[in-house]
Amino acid sequence: MARPLLLRRCLLAAALSAGLAASLVTGTAGAQPEAAGAAADAAAAVTFSDTFDGPAGAAVDASKWQIETGDNVNNHERQYYTSGNKNAALDGQGHLVITARKENPANYQCWYGTCQYTSARLNTSGKFTAQYGHVEARMKIPRGQGMWPAFWMLGTPVNWPDSGEIDIMENVGFEPSTVHGTIHGPGYSGSGGIGAGYTLPGGQAFADAFHTFAVDWAPDSITWSVDGNVYQTRTPADLGGRQWVFNKPFFLILNLAVGGYWPGDPDGSTAFPQTLVVDHVSVTTSDSGTGGGGAIRGLAGKCVDVAAANTANGTPVQLYDCNGTAAQRWTVGSDGTIRALGKCLDVDAGGTADGTVVQLWDCNGSAAQRWVVTAARDIVNPQADKCLDVTGNSSANGTRLQIWTCTGGANQKWTVG
Repeated sequence: MARPLLLRRCLLAAALSAGLAASLVTGTAGAQPEAAGAAADAAAAVTFSDTFDGPAGAAVDASKWQIETGDNVNNHERQYYTSGNKNAALDGQGHLVITARKENPANYQCWYGTCQYTSARLNTSGKFTAQYGHVEARMKIPRGQGMWPAFWMLGTPVNWPDSGEIDIMENVGFEPSTVHGTIHGPGYSGSGGIGAGYTLPGGQAFADAFHTFAVDWAPDSITWSVDGNVYQTRTPADLGGRQWVFNKPFFLILNLAVGGYWPGDPDGSTAFPQTLVVDHVSVTTSDSGTGGGGAIRGLAGKCVDVAAANTANGTPVQLYDCNGTAAQRWTVGSDGTIRALGKCLDVDAGGTADGTVVQLWDCNGSAAQRWVVTAARDIVNPQADKCLDVTGNSSANGTRLQIWTCTGGANQKWTVG
């Protein structure tokens, strides 16, 4: 269930007012191992990417990120956000490390007096904005009472809440197994934000491993996922007549707060320092620029289609006349998934036999939902080492798609995007 969120102050107001990764993995399965060609490139264009490569101790790339400084009275957070690489630095192993420390080396002053903690907050305002696409970060979050890591976006120009906020991932330390995704806008901000939580199974903690947090953002639709598992979709229908403010550019923000109304303050159980470790941040969009995905065309120029645009698990995926509907708009993710209508292209029951049908299903990170586009225009399920195939080589509308041993036939050739 949604958790109460409070207003974040834009720490650099003047700067803020200024202003799927990627293609599928390529590999071998009925084709030579070579880089994905124009088909994959058309399906997903990388518009922003940072893999945080560089020497240990280096600051983030200033052409992509700016560092905010100061405190945040509006949330009653306890940290002071520092400049440069003091609390945000590369680790030399392809990660950004944002560190929260219990210290005050420069006698920083906060809303409550002398600051007790330092941390960091970064944004892309004035350097990069996105309007639709697959927005993701792979991160390992901190643990402990009072920790509040977040990966989120603000609409431009900033006039919160009217300009909008999309929280891709937030975690509060007293919920080690749960993260939250939320939208805020006029009439549904602060504790009235609209969202949901995602909880790991079996009592696992998000701090124990890296996880990928993402939204698939299209006109009038935002879908949240963790490790490819979709857990909510929001549309204007969820707003009860209030204004949808998410069809415009937003910029990215990464931060690690300490304390505040929602997480509460650190206590004697909280160990310092704590770190938010970021492996990568990326934004990919379809070639059309809408972020809503592109067509996958095959036999007789017809399209891969979700039958009747039905989002129920197990809905057949078929061949059909191309019509530009959402049932034929597919996006590709850096995790190897192919998605439409907020769900994944899936091999029924994870089968590997010739003739196993494909369907739409909740994204779950399984091998049944991993796909590879080769330079030869095959779409391959690596687990089965078989190709996406039009049953019976029939171009009739409604012909079911399946997996089959790769033959190089026309019924296994696809143009993505």
